[in-house]
Amino acid sequence: MTDNRNMFIAIGLSLAILIGWQYFYGMPQAEKQRQIAAQQQAAQLAAQSQAPAATTADGAAVPGGPALAPNALPAAARTVTRAQALAASPRVAIDTPRVKGSISLRGGRVDDVSLADYHETVDPKSPIIVLLSPSGSPEPFYAEFGWTSGAGAQVALPGPDTMWTAPAGASLSPASPLTISYDNGQGLRFKRTFTIDDHYMFTVKDEVENTGTAPATLYPYALVSRHGMPHTQGFYILHEGMIGVLGDSGLQEVTYAKMDDAKPLTFKATGGWLGITDKYWAATVIPDQKTAVDAKFSSGLQGNTRTFQSDFLAAPQTIAPGATGASQSRLFAGAKEVAVVDGYEKTYGIDRFDLLIDWGWFYFITKPLFLVIDWIYKLVGNFGVAILIVTVLLKGLFFPLANKSYASMAKMKAVQPEMAAIRERYADDKVKQQQATMELYKTQKINPVAGCLPIVIQIPVFFALYKVLFVTIEMRHAPFFGWIHDLSAPDPTTVFNLFGLIPWDPSSVPVLGAYLMLGAWPLIMGVTMWVQMKLNPAPPDPTQQMIFNYMPIIFTFMLAHFAAGLVIYWAWNNTLSVLQQAAIMRRHGVKIELWDNIRGAFKKKAPAKG
Repeated sequence: MTDNRNMFIAIGLSLAILIGWQYFYGMPQAEKQRQIAAQQQAAQLAAQSQAPAATTADGAAVPGGPALAPNALPAAARTVTRAQALAASPRVAIDTPRVKGSISLRGGRVDDVSLADYHETVDPKSPIIVLLSPSGSPEPFYAEFGWTSGAGAQVALPGPDTMWTAPAGASLSPASPLTISYDNGQGLRFKRTFTIDDHYMFTVKDEVENTGTAPATLYPYALVSRHGMPHTQGFYILHEGMIGVLGDSGLQEVTYAKMDDAKPLTFKATGGWLGITDKYWAATVIPDQKTAVDAKFSSGLQGNTRTFQSDFLAAPQTIAPGATGASQSRLFAGAKEVAVVDGYEKTYGIDRFDLLIDWGWFYFITKPLFLVIDWIYKLVGNFGVAILIVTVLLKGLFFPLANKSYASMAKMKAVQPEMAAIRERYADDKVKQQQATMELYKTQKINPVAGCLPIVIQIPVFFALYKVLFVTIEMRHAPFFGWIHDLSAPDPTTVFNLFGLIPWDPSSVPVLGAYLMLGAWPLIMGVTMWVQMKLNPAPPDPTQQMIFNYMPIIFTFMLAHFAAGLVIYWAWNNTLSVLQQAAIMRRHGVKIELWDNIRGAFKKKAPAKG
């Protein structure tokens, strides 16, 4: 039993260390390192006045290729508000049920996208999410498509300052494509056609008609560019930054901080996709899935602003006089909804597009777990209830193993008198004590580590559920009951103001504010964890007793800052575990010492007699 308890303590402490390290050290260090890296790179690259030239995956320079995209506004206009930046160029409206915004006729960029279904807070009257913004705004983030010329070519190509023309009254919607055009006056006529579906996928077709007398060789390209270091969550389980699936290189994820220290990262691929991702939103460019491309992640300075870019360059096309060249690619700019992302992968055959959502190392558990939760949610209409039902299903799935585990624990409790006698008999000989104990286990057919197996198996499920709650947008702003309006956010209440009865916000206390946000559900979870531990007799070792007594308190404070859905799951899982273990113990005729242990926990120890 002592070995079994030691295993429980080791697992519990390991989990506590992992969670505690992330909360108390990992998050602050990530933010500190991000700031230091940005400052160091700014100092190292301050003298650079030009963006690095575009290169192919073989390292060959492509003059005029998709280098870091420049601002499309004059320098004097680069400190304006977003609204002013939008007003600085003529635009064509994007109007779909889910996407609002516009396409800039200056540069032909997709640089104004807002998501109509998502708000900044749980308040439905709060502003909707802004994803893409134009150059010159406080946080530029946009997509650009076009052509670049080969080495030594003198071709007048449309750039970020080029004014395209559009039909009067034009707009872009699922029912009405948008075609814009530009004539370079030197024998090349450019046409760009945008279409958009009911969700977040733009299809962009670029065409070039050669009306001149000489052939023109042009490279199609597409890019996603972001200016400035964005605010990131800072969690090690979440990727934010450059992302893509690029042929044999597979999934590529590079954080902003690592890009600061890296030279452009180049890849050769056929098809695939790449872009820049946030926690819930992303913008990615997607070449034709049968087209060979040279893809690149890059970063650099434009003035004092760091710029991040994902782009691809396709094979050159030589357009003879009188002929027309064409290139088609796509842009995903929207919310990373599982059904939508999976649908695009199937509809367009996009290579592993589902990896745009950060399912993590436990992909084989995390995604199926989400699909089950989502399926049940569609039946019951509440993600919190769906999580409770899935917890019951998981308990049922693991019941055979748990039954053997708890049966083994029950047998160990039944032989406690014999084990106590062995410890007394061989008090001074630990080797013989261990041998006699193992012989007792063998005689009684007891597996001393069987009680740990359910916990060991539960840990990856726990982290998979945490991942589901943390990264899937379906959980964002999903309500439960009562005061829980967002399962992906911590419990907003705190015991330190009597759950809102006292008009005082403990989070405003300097330094200690975060630790004073101890909500109702974390307290419920702590109580269920404490009850679960009291279901078994107290360990004889005082150090072990202290660890067991303090562990629920430690976990209560740590999990107070985790997603409420995860805390609700843990509290419900603890409750089911107590009921399951009690039923198995009763069936094996083992005394349930829960109430005795609880009463004993509150009894004052009698003073020692002199």
